[in-house]
Amino acid sequence: MKLSDFDFDLPEGLIATRPAKPRSSARLLVARGSEIEDKRVTDLLDVLEAGDRLVLNDTRVIPARLSGTRHRDSAQGPVQAQIEVTLLEPKADGTWGALLKPLKKVKDGEDIVFSDRLTATVVSRGEGQAAIRFNLTGDDFDTALNEAGAMPLPPYIAALRAPDAQDKEDYQTVWAKNTGAVAAPTASLHFDDELLAALRAKGVEFTYVTLHVGAGTFLPVKVDDISEHKMHSEWGQVTEEAAAQINATKAAGGRVIPVGTTALRLIESAATDDGIAPWEGPTDIFITPGFTFRVADALMTNFHLPKSTLMMLVSALLGVKEIRAVYDHAVTNGYRFFSYGDASLLIPKS
Repeated sequence: MKLSDFDFDLPEGLIATRPAKPRSSARLLVARGSEIEDKRVTDLLDVLEAGDRLVLNDTRVIPARLSGTRHRDSAQGPVQAQIEVTLLEPKADGTWGALLKPLKKVKDGEDIVFSDRLTATVVSRGEGQAAIRFNLTGDDFDTALNEAGAMPLPPYIAALRAPDAQDKEDYQTVWAKNTGAVAAPTASLHFDDELLAALRAKGVEFTYVTLHVGAGTFLPVKVDDISEHKMHSEWGQVTEEAAAQINATKAAGGRVIPVGTTALRLIESAATDDGIAPWEGPTDIFITPGFTFRVADALMTNFHLPKSTLMMLVSALLGVKEIRAVYDHAVTNGYRFFSYGDASLLIPKS
C-alpha cells in the first residue's frame, strides 16, 4: 500500500493543546465495524461488558526536556552557551541518548549544567544526537530531573504552545509506575480513579504491561511504499502474571482490549499460537493492513496523524474503508485530535 492511502485533511483547529477536564469527560467515538456512535469516555460503563479485560501501559513519562548551560574557558575568558536537551532513551551502559541543540556547540567531555543539583557530561556525539551521563542515579536522579525538566510534549502541541507545570500532571496516566517513556500512552490519559473504580465494580478487569514509548513514535514515514518503512524500536515487558490474566480472559470468551496502540503493539509482539507468553525486550513490530491480530479483540485509542504508522495500525484493525469513514466523521463532527484529544473505541466486525 502507498503512504497516500493513509492521508486525510485535518483542520489545525482540531488539534487539542489541553486535555478535557475532567479526563473522562472527553468524547468517545465508538465504531463497531462501519457503525459509528458518538459517546463520552464515561459511557465505557455501558459499552464494556463484565469479563472484558483492558490492557493498560504502566510506563511513566519522564520530564525529558531540559535547558542547560555549557561552560568553556577560552583565551578571552569563560564562554557560556545555552544547550537544549531532549532525552531519548536510557542505554545499558548508564548513559542516555539525547538530542542536543545546538550539537555543534558541545565537545566530548564537556559538562552541561541544568540546575544546582543536576549536570551531565557529553560522552560522545553521533549522527544528529549524543550520549550523555548524568551526575546522579536512582531516586536522586528522578527527583532532580523532575525539578529541572519539562514534559516532552509532542511536536504538534509544542508548535502551538510551550510546556508548563500543568503538563506534568496532564501528560501522565493515573497509574503510571515504571519510569522510562519520553511520550505518553495517550489513550490512557482519559481514565481517572472514579472511572476505573466504576469499571471494576461492573466486572471489567485490568492487566498492566510496560512499553516505554520513545521519541521515534513521532518520526514521519518518508517512503511512499509503506513496506519499505523501518519501524523504530521500543522496550517492553509482559510479565507472567499479565500473560496468565490475558490468556484466562481469552479462554473464558471475554474481550481483550488494549488501551492505546503501545499496549496493542506489545501484546501482539508477545503473541503465540496458543495466546500470549511472558515477554521482555525491544519490539519494532509494524502493523499494517493484512496483519493477523492474535490477542487484541478491539482497541481504545486517540485520533492519529495523517500518513502515520498509527493510522496504518488502526486501518489494519478496523479496515481501511472503515477507518476512513471514522476519521471523516470525527473531522466533520469536531472531535479533538492527537495526544490531548478525544478517544475512539474500535471494535472490528467478527
